[in-house]
Amino acid sequence: MPDILNYLLHLLLAAVLLMAFFVIYTRVTPYNEVLLIRQGNQAAALSLGGALLGFSATIASSLMHTANYQQFFAWAFGAMVVQLLAYLVTTRLLRMSKDQIESNNTAFGGLLGAIALAIGAINAACIS
Repeated sequence: MPDILNYLLHLLLAAVLLMAFFVIYTRVTPYNEVLLIRQGNQAAALSLGGALLGFSATIASSLMHTANYQQFFAWAFGAMVVQLLAYLVTTRLLRMSKDQIESNNTAFGGLLGAIALAIGAINAACIS
C-alpha cells in the first residue's frame, strides 16, 4: 500500500476512535459537557480536555507501537475502556464531581483533567 494511503487510513481510524471516545465519554458523565462549555464553564472544558488529551496519548502510542490496523484498533479500543473506567472510578471516589463541574470549580475540573492525562500517559506507556 502506498505510504499516503497508509497515513490516511491511520489518520481516519484515529479520528474515528477519538470521536467515539468523545461521544461515549460525554454520555457517561452525569452532566452535559458541551452545553456547559458553550456556557463558558471552564471546569467542564478542563475535565473534557484532559480526557481527550489523555486518550489521544494512547492513540499516538498505539500508532507508533503496533504492526497493523487490527492491533492498532485493539490497543486503542482497550485504552478507551481503561480511560473510561478510570473516570468512573475517580468520580465514584470523588462523589461531588457533578456539583463541582456544574458550579464551574476550575480547580476540580483541572484535577479531573490531570487524572485523565496521567491515566492516558500510563496507558500509552503500557502499549509500548
